[in-house]
Amino acid sequence: MNLTVTNLRKDFATVRAVDGVSFDVTPGQILGLLGPNGAGKTTTIRIILHILEADEGNVTYDGSAFSSRVRNLVGYLPEERGLYRKSKVMDTILYFAALRGMGPSHAHVSGQRWLERFSLGDAGGRRIQELSKGNQQKVQFIASVIHDPPLVILDEPFSGLDPMNQIILKDAMQEMKQQGKAVIFSTHQMEQAERLSDTICLINRGKVVLGGSVRDVKQRYGKNSLHVEFDGNGSFLSSLPGVHRAILFERAAELELASGTSVRTLIAAINERVDVRKVEILEPSLQSIFLQIVGDDALADAPVPQAPGGRTA
Repeated sequence: MNLTVTNLRKDFATVRAVDGVSFDVTPGQILGLLGPNGAGKTTTIRIILHILEADEGNVTYDGSAFSSRVRNLVGYLPEERGLYRKSKVMDTILYFAALRGMGPSHAHVSGQRWLERFSLGDAGGRRIQELSKGNQQKVQFIASVIHDPPLVILDEPFSGLDPMNQIILKDAMQEMKQQGKAVIFSTHQMEQAERLSDTICLINRGKVVLGGSVRDVKQRYGKNSLHVEFDGNGSFLSSLPGVHRAILFERAAELELASGTSVRTLIAAINERVDVRKVEILEPSLQSIFLQIVGDDALADAPVPQAPGGRTA
């Protein structure tokens, strides 16, 4: 299902939550809807799903406006999780499947297959409230996609999941892409989106500041970043000559270099103060590109970055 979003605008009292947002997603593609908390991602998703009405702009599905038929072709995982806590897991899945027109037999087989995939094969008879928050989230994801929709919209799907379950969910999203589904997921974690998305729409304060394929975006901003892994305190890195900006991780940093900077001289200066283990000249990360575009005032709202391997700074 092709989804086209054109020039959406939405105002709440004195706040313009969405201001001219446009993008599209096609079958077999994962689009990352990115931005800091409060950027306008969830409002945009609610307009797409017809939960909210846009003040301007429009959304089309295969060229047509929203309809009850479209509603059953979309799988939606909301940011605010909400399940009937006293209901049993399989009963919950069957309930949501019935809302989308699935028969109980087909839904039970599909639901059990999903539960086993998420290591919940024996949880069908347990009540939702007996599960951990992470497992409750997995059940809600299953309920969102149980009807095998061609368009899947996931609002902050990785929130609350441990690293292993994040991998399982990423694998499920990749599988949906391979099956020809169109997938949109919102996140404020740039590193996740960079690894998972085919295309991105990066929103800040309601406006699109960057969009297109991840590859094109990176090529557009050139290879001007130096990734350094080291042992020691790297807090001095941002003050070095030739370093325009330093994004620090745990025992690593991404350095945005000023034009004409001598990498050899810079590495020597770094090695005088910490033990350098690895140096790579890389394309800038989405996090670095975002900061280039919106400036350092975005740092207050930006998420804590993660170093390679998932380490939190």
